[in-house]
Amino acid sequence: MDRARIHEGIRRMRFADILGRSEWSELSQMEAAELLEISERTFRRWRDRHQELACQVWTTGVCIA
Repeated sequence: MDRARIHEGIRRMRFADILGRSEWSELSQMEAAELLEISERTFRRWRDRHQELACQVWTTGVCIA
C-alpha cells in the first residue's frame, strides 16, 4: 500500500470518529473542523458526502469508494 492511501485511510478514520462525536453533540461543527484542521464549511461538505454515501449503500447494498 502506498503512502498516499495510508494517509487517506487515516484521514477517513479520524473524520468518522470526529463526525460521530459531533453527531452525539460532544463537539460542535466548529470544534470538529478545528480538530481536523479544515474549515467548518469543508467539514459540512464532507459530512454531507458521507451521509449521501451511507444512504446509497443502505438502498443498493453497494459501496463504491
